[in-house]
Amino acid sequence: MTPAAQLARFAQSASPPEASLQIMRLSLADWVTVGRAGQSEPVAEITRQLVLGEGGQGHASLFGDPTPQPPRAAALANGTISHALDYDDTHFAHIGHPSVAVLPAALAIAETEGASGSDFLAAALIGVEASIRVGLWLGRSHYQAGFHQTATAGAFGATLAAAKLMQLTEAQTETALNLVATRASGLKSQFGAMGKPYNAGIAASNGVECAQLARLGITAAPDGMASAQGFGPTHHGIDDIAPLRPDGTWHFDQISHKFHACCHGTHAALEAFAGIVPELSGDIEQVQITTHPRWLSVCDIKSPRSGLEVKFSYAHTAAMALTGLSTAALDSFSDEVATDPRLQALAKRVTVIADEGMAETASTVRVHTTTGIVETSHDLATPISLQDLTQKLVAKSEALLGKQNAQELWNTVNNGAEPAKIGALLRGSAGM
Repeated sequence: MTPAAQLARFAQSASPPEASLQIMRLSLADWVTVGRAGQSEPVAEITRQLVLGEGGQGHASLFGDPTPQPPRAAALANGTISHALDYDDTHFAHIGHPSVAVLPAALAIAETEGASGSDFLAAALIGVEASIRVGLWLGRSHYQAGFHQTATAGAFGATLAAAKLMQLTEAQTETALNLVATRASGLKSQFGAMGKPYNAGIAASNGVECAQLARLGITAAPDGMASAQGFGPTHHGIDDIAPLRPDGTWHFDQISHKFHACCHGTHAALEAFAGIVPELSGDIEQVQITTHPRWLSVCDIKSPRSGLEVKFSYAHTAAMALTGLSTAALDSFSDEVATDPRLQALAKRVTVIADEGMAETASTVRVHTTTGIVETSHDLATPISLQDLTQKLVAKSEALLGKQNAQELWNTVNNGAEPAKIGALLRGSAGM
């Protein structure tokens, strides 16, 4: 059975468990939070102008604008806008951001089709699960070659979520997946630039487009994903079919949410610094961060030139953490912070060490001061209870949106997650 056939069958037969749906609700609320918080970013303004300039028959909501837009265009803008702050969830199994690729597509189609909240959530969960499994099918070689899996694997998840909500047949869904194989794209070279959040929008838009084309009767190569010149072989995939076979496991349950407004690769180190900063005394002479080598091609910009590049700099974010500058606050990642002489000087004392034996979710930090050495480690994979995670995400929403707006958002998500009401929150017409 081809990869597309496996995924199409998964979409038809999957029955998401309530525990996974509850985590999906958390990610949905977090996605709306970071999208609303990022809707005034320059890249948000640019993509919104693009969409509004095109016009068209509108059914789908757009972050920060009251006018409904065509679903494909809304998915493009909303995916870009919600990834603008790089503050959205991550799944380390395939090193990608599932929600920003899949939820914009799912919401755009759910609004257009008049889907229920339960159908919307189930389709979104199936889509993000599929994107993670496609990431595992492609393997680390795909990511290391320079492809951004949020955009590449995410496009397949967005397609599946859209197809599910459009009630495409299994054959139509398979066609949509084989078709998006020729559309899925996105490069890591865009990290630190507006092109990175745009990658998420591309994935969401591609998913909507290919599902719509499949319903209209387009044809596609019978194995666009894995044939000799298909997506996997041409994009450095390892072609491990096992993750695509339904096995009762929901990989999405291991999703990791962000509590620092920067690349997730820096978060384990930042959490470790948070644990030792109160213990530090004397002047800092040297700092060492030990991490998995995979992150060195992602977030090891030595001398960031902008606030965006700071988000991908171990050295600069370490300097921020060690001097008490919040890495959770959005305004901490400014061009002024990037060029701050004090932070630049401290960042030059930071050395990043690669260790193949370290988990991708972990980091060890070692700080040398004039009075001694302090060392500690943190692993983002350390389990956290659903209650504690919920509390942290609610607090994040309140910090970014204000308490009243956050309460309205969480009430909407927890009371049915109706697409029309979620759309109203994006447009800002429900009190936000």
